Amino acid sequence: MTNATRPPTARDEAGLLAAVTRYERALMADDLAVLDELFAPGPATLRAEGTGVLVGSDHIAAFRATRGGAPARWPRRVHVRWTGPHDAYVVAESDREHGAGVQTQWWRRHEDGGGDGDGDGWRVHAAHVSGGPVGAAPVDPGAADDPATWRVRGTPLAAGADSGPLRGVRVAVKDLVAVAGHRVGGGVPAWLEQAPVEEAHAPALQRLLDAGAEVAGIAQTDELAFSLTGVNEHSGTPVNPRAPGRVPGGSSSGSAAAVAAGTADLGLGTDTAGSLRVPGSYCGLYAWRPTHGAVPVEGVLPLAQDFDTVGLLARDGATLRRAGRALLGAADGGDRPEALLRSRTLLELATPETALAVEAALAALAVATGLPVRDVDVPADAPAEWTAAFRTVQAAQAWANHGAFLEADPDAVSPSVAARFRAGAALDDEQRAAAREVVARTRTWLDGLLAQGWLCLPSTSTPAPRREAGPDGFEAARAGTLPLTTLASQCGVPALGLPWGRVGDLPVGLCVLAPRGADADLLALLDGLGPA
Repeated sequence: MTNATRPPTARDEAGLLAAVTRYERALMADDLAVLDELFAPGPATLRAEGTGVLVGSDHIAAFRATRGGAPARWPRRVHVRWTGPHDAYVVAESDREHGAGVQTQWWRRHEDGGGDGDGDGWRVHAAHVSGGPVGAAPVDPGAADDPATWRVRGTPLAAGADSGPLRGVRVAVKDLVAVAGHRVGGGVPAWLEQAPVEEAHAPALQRLLDAGAEVAGIAQTDELAFSLTGVNEHSGTPVNPRAPGRVPGGSSSGSAAAVAAGTADLGLGTDTAGSLRVPGSYCGLYAWRPTHGAVPVEGVLPLAQDFDTVGLLARDGATLRRAGRALLGAADGGDRPEALLRSRTLLELATPETALAVEAALAALAVATGLPVRDVDVPADAPAEWTAAFRTVQAAQAWANHGAFLEADPDAVSPSVAARFRAGAALDDEQRAAAREVVARTRTWLDGLLAQGWLCLPSTSTPAPRREAGPDGFEAARAGTLPLTTLASQCGVPALGLPWGRVGDLPVGLCVLAPRGADADLLALLDGLGPA
């Protein structure tokens, strides 16, 4: 019976997702007994596919018994809409080996089960299955083959080892990372002019080459990496193939555009305040920011050493995981958390439509992994406090690194980027010390939270802004996203961006934070979540 006198509780949600998880696993294992159990018995149960409808649980069971199993599928978004605490519509979007699919189900909890979090009592009363081509429209590889995306191209620019797990993988190297025989330009022509020719590859790049990867070219970056939009007044704005007419995100903008367009398979970039996670979200890519210090940063132009990391972008999780292992030099991980943690405070930092998209991606992750989703409290004023502290420390270190260059050539960067650098020049010792105290306190708090599970939050507060948004619009998007991205940055923990959310047809990312040093475990989360 439907009881609409009270809203669904966290236990209701947990029970429903547990039932959906059990169903998906039984479907992939062709476990007919469990599938029959999960469909409501009786002549009124429906299952539709294509132009046909099976009516009655006996006919549905007979169909399953003769089809020889269902094609493999991997949940990407699970949308739940409750009509009461005992009834819900579930619309699941899944990737398949050669396409995509949508499954719509009406679930009802029966009185023969308690809804105690294990899925007992939930039954499907009606289901509809549809399939089609992959969700992302084909793109023209030439769309990213322009000076706004690439500073230098090669065929390849640097070759890798003759064998290895990354053999033949083409890497777009962000123009902060040393490539032997070339200069580091940092997205600023005046910097490029005075930069020396690099004698050796940066150690991080060398690790990828040793694993068999090759350098497709040096990709453009935002000016000295101090931006999150992907707009550079010197080289232009790279095309975002997954969101035409919108910015790709920065500062690993060229790398993201190249990977999204298919002219590279892997982006080697940096992430200080979100410069991998933001373009990953805007361009629909997997993104990984490692634990601070886990990947060497030697040979990489710094912005703020307390937060700088070298990480990756990829179109698929399998490539990201192989490349991540090569960068870490680590054995396989595989330890899983007790739960996936969700904070309403952090979700509300995103626009409502973005928050809904991220919740659908989180539900899909819960179904795919079998991990429960648990709500945790984050004080409402905490994000503003940790963001202000991060920006203070970052600005101070950025000015210490590049202030002399900007004093000598004040017009070398655009006014908005120059203003961020100059904010660091005005800081005094007391302001810097106070900010560091907040950062230390935030680290301690997050360490305690991550002992309970892995924290899931939006990668960005919105989808990619339109290219014509202008400085005010870009700054608003940046300010809205920083409270989400700077948490992992200042706490030094690894972050994995999953490109599963959709606002309309625009990608947005779900970001998963794990404890410091748990990079191999976090990357292992990608196992079983898509084609190898």
